[in-house]
Amino acid sequence: FDYQLADDLSLPEGVRVVMRDWQDGTPAEGDVYDICYVNAFQSQPEVAWPPRLVSTVEDPDWPGEFVIDLSTPDNRVLAAATVGQMVERCAAKGFDAVEFDNLDTFVRFGSLGSGEVGFGRAEAVEYAVTLVGLAHGRGLAAAQKNTVELLDADVGFDFAIVEQCGEYDECGEFSAVYGDLVFDIEYTDVGLAAACETLNDAPTVTLRVGDRYERC
Repeated sequence: FDYQLADDLSLPEGVRVVMRDWQDGTPAEGDVYDICYVNAFQSQPEVAWPPRLVSTVEDPDWPGEFVIDLSTPDNRVLAAATVGQMVERCAAKGFDAVEFDNLDTFVRFGSLGSGEVGFGRAEAVEYAVTLVGLAHGRGLAAAQKNTVELLDADVGFDFAIVEQCGEYDECGEFSAVYGDLVFDIEYTDVGLAAACETLNDAPTVTLRVGDRYERC
């Protein structure tokens, strides 16, 4: 599994699943499962969102990214229509699946977190269900991104992409729901060791640690 947020790079030997951006990314050549990255819950400086949807809550870890306001039904419909255009582009390029990033904004900035935005789990789930429907309607699988708080929700995700499930002791929770269909990115050797300890029953588990690729 490789996670390429910037340029499309040559795949290291053995990589069979790759994630690339919906805007400039393209599916990899050969027998590779291609996942299309879409930031569906936060704006990005280079992506045009309807201004009324862009809240004033900025992600401190990603300057220039603001939480999409999902507080009203009309906003959720408009946001889904905006993401729908991104999904259409993923499908047209020939991707196999789509990852909807920042699913956990309701945890970090909503009613479960800082309370900075006026929506919570229910609104996030409703919106996510719509997005999964858009993906499935175009023949694409849909990935749950992080967010253990939604593992018990009936959203319809097909697999999971997680960050630091080893470091945060969450790998077991994701694998209990998705089995071997958990793709993990770790940023430390400690996290890698913990992830491998939990996921070592999977037939082929490759994790990215920074710029290195490690196999359990």
